[in-house]
Amino acid sequence: MVGRSNVGKSSLINALVKQRVARASAAPGKTRLANVYQVTRGTGGAMYLVDLPGYGFAKGERRELDEVTRQYFGREGREGPSPAAPALRAALLIIDARHPGLENDLEAWRWLRSTVERFGIVGTKIDKLARGERIHAMRELESVFEDAVLPVSAVTGEGLDELWKLIDRLTRPA
Repeated sequence: MVGRSNVGKSSLINALVKQRVARASAAPGKTRLANVYQVTRGTGGAMYLVDLPGYGFAKGERRELDEVTRQYFGREGREGPSPAAPALRAALLIIDARHPGLENDLEAWRWLRSTVERFGIVGTKIDKLARGERIHAMRELESVFEDAVLPVSAVTGEGLDELWKLIDRLTRPA
């Protein structure tokens, strides 16, 4: 999962697996390394959910955090692809639905699309928007990113079933 600091990547992983495995905090910048979680759902095989450090928080640390992400995806890292990286590379850009069209999110989306085979966008914190605001925010997000955006809430669980379906679709062999 790729996204800005404090967008809810760790909370989303915890909500998906229905237990607290990822360290989540209200303070941005807590995730400093690529944290890999092996998950098995039902009778399906194991998959990995990866919580990457966020971008856009500490300007002085951005290069270091960006390097962790690049090394994980096997681009521009000094040592090549990470051994933890699965053979099928799929990634989700996690964005805060309340802040559509931030330049660093758009930059991350362009980079992600050129780096991984399969990708999707998830708009978190949808529970913090009133119904009318949700509709407006989702329209704006999809217009700005020129792609579908899945609205979810790690707090209320809204959209988590759809997110699992998206993850299944992205990770299913072609």
